[in-house]
Amino acid sequence: MIVLPAIDLRGGRVVRLRRGQPGSESFYGDDPVEVARRWAAEGAASIHVVDLDAAIDGRDQGPAIARLAAGAGIPIEVGGGLRSIEVARRYRDGGVARLIFGTAAVKQPEVVRAAAQAWPGAVAVAIDARDGRVTTAGWLEESELTALELAQRAAGWGVDRIQYTDVTRDGMLTGPNVAATEELARGSGLRVTASGGVGRLDDLRALAALEACGVDEVIVGKALYEGCFSLGEAIAAAGDAAC
Repeated sequence: MIVLPAIDLRGGRVVRLRRGQPGSESFYGDDPVEVARRWAAEGAASIHVVDLDAAIDGRDQGPAIARLAAGAGIPIEVGGGLRSIEVARRYRDGGVARLIFGTAAVKQPEVVRAAAQAWPGAVAVAIDARDGRVTTAGWLEESELTALELAQRAAGWGVDRIQYTDVTRDGMLTGPNVAATEELARGSGLRVTASGGVGRLDDLRALAALEACGVDEVIVGKALYEGCFSLGEAIAAAGDAAC
C-alpha cells in the first residue's frame, strides 16, 4: 500500500482543517515546495495536494500548484474545487500526475467523463461522505447519493480510482472508517485510496489488510504533521498487508 502525505493549501500556505471546516486551520508551513521535498526525502512516492481555496471559495491556487508540480521532485496529484476541463488541462500541462474531481462528479459529471477520456488512468473521483451520503462544495452540502452509487457512476465514466473519505473523521486522528472503505471497494470493483482519520500505525495496518480488495493507497495528513509517527514508520506499517 502506498502512503501519500497530504499538503492542503490555503492562501499558499500548508494547513490542515478539522472535518474540513473553515476556521479550524492548523498551520504547518509557508513554503509548500519545501514541505513536499521533505516528504520526498523521507520516502514518499507521491504527494496528495488539496486546494482549499478552490474548494471553499472557488478561487484556484494555480501558481502555487504549478510551483509544487515543478519543484516537489516526485509526482503530485491535485484535488479540491476542480470543476472544469480547462483547469484540469492546465494542471496536466503543468505536470500534475493525477486529477481528482469531487463536487464536479455530482454536479458536472460530463466534465469528469471528458477528463477520464482525455487522460486515462490519471483521473480519480473523490467520494467524501457523511453517514454514507456524499457531501459536496467543500463538505458543506449533502447530496442524496450514496458513496457506492457515485462510485458506480464513476466506473461508467471510465474512472478506475476513487478516493474515499469519511468526513466526520478527517483531521480528527480517531481512525479511518475501515468498514465503509472495505464495503465501497468490494461494491465498486475500483481501486480505492483511503483517507481521513489515520492517527496510529495500527490504522495503516488495518487498511493494508484491505489491499486485496483494491484499497492500495492511503492519504495521511495531520498524523504526520503532528508527529504521531514518521513517514518511514507509516510506509513500513502500510507494507504489513495481511490479506
